[in-house]
Amino acid sequence: MTQSLAKHSVGVVQPQCIKFQKPLTLACGLQLPNYELMVETYGELNAAKDNAILICHALSGDHHAAGLHSPQDKKPGWWDHYIGPGKPIDTARFFVVSINNLGGCNGSTGPSSIDPATGQPWGSRFPHLRVRDWVHSQARLADYLGIDQWAAVIGGSLGGMQAMRWSLEYPERLRHCIVIASAMKLTAQNIAFNQTARQAIMSDPEFHQGDYLLHNTLPAQGLAIARMIGHITYLSDHGMGKKFGRDLRSGSFTQGKNELVKFQIESYLEYQGDSFAKSFDANTYILMTRALDYFDLAREYNHDPVAAFELARAKFLVLSFNSDWRFAPERSAEIVTALIKANRDVVYGEIESPHGHDAFLIPQQPRYWDIFKNYMATIEVSN
Repeated sequence: MTQSLAKHSVGVVQPQCIKFQKPLTLACGLQLPNYELMVETYGELNAAKDNAILICHALSGDHHAAGLHSPQDKKPGWWDHYIGPGKPIDTARFFVVSINNLGGCNGSTGPSSIDPATGQPWGSRFPHLRVRDWVHSQARLADYLGIDQWAAVIGGSLGGMQAMRWSLEYPERLRHCIVIASAMKLTAQNIAFNQTARQAIMSDPEFHQGDYLLHNTLPAQGLAIARMIGHITYLSDHGMGKKFGRDLRSGSFTQGKNELVKFQIESYLEYQGDSFAKSFDANTYILMTRALDYFDLAREYNHDPVAAFELARAKFLVLSFNSDWRFAPERSAEIVTALIKANRDVVYGEIESPHGHDAFLIPQQPRYWDIFKNYMATIEVSN
């Protein structure tokens, strides 16, 4: 690691696997008798234990949000641009906890884990999860770490849904709730995209009704297509056109040549799909997209988001991006309107960006950086 990188990085980090022996009752009515959560932490917990930040990841994220796993690592954590000394989530001030959600495939108990009752992978028998299940497991993690109240719970996309659910399920246990590129519930179009991606996986001959590990195989082709479908929706038309246009990867349109023509965007999507299929579990993808679909913040409050947010005690920062058509600014505006009507303290920023839904992950966006960093600086913690 170079000296300049080290100055603004959390450095080399070591994941922790935390085991919970107390059963967890899930929203679906089933119980997990025990489970494990994979976690990374950055910075130091202060004596008052009032400087802790929880990072909730999105669909394909995990616990590795910042830093490197070894000095030779070339790829830092997925939010490294925003977590570290002097960055918006400043590890010189905050103790940051990043978790791989229950049901994940990067160390936390999930469909590819061994079911202690059978000695075989959970596979298709792993329980359906809801966002509230993640929040309850995260609350147990806070107890384990000795954290009574988070300074902030932060998440983008699916992570933002978790942050909002935290504000309702445990209103006294967070002082700030930061919701980025998210929504109180998915639109029908979003559900349709997720179902199409799931069908790509489930129609793969190697899927075996979700028990592919018992057959020593993987539905890699289906998962790659699912990732391609999803990835298209995370980008903006303008951003995709600017990056790829109609540039060719191979072949030509010369008359008299009967050859296959491939566009750059085709090769890019194939690469993204193939890479993802090698690193992510298909059942986890299905589980997480269904949790996205099931989420409806106000369902238990007679579908009244104002009544829901009246329970919250946290202050809110809500951010959206103008080119994000998957979680459009209108969805964030709905959150803000409900918070205002519920008389909650909220700051809202709509950020101009060409990067679509992925904008919340992208570096070098000054307005995003400034709003995020300035808000985080207002969070009071003990010295």
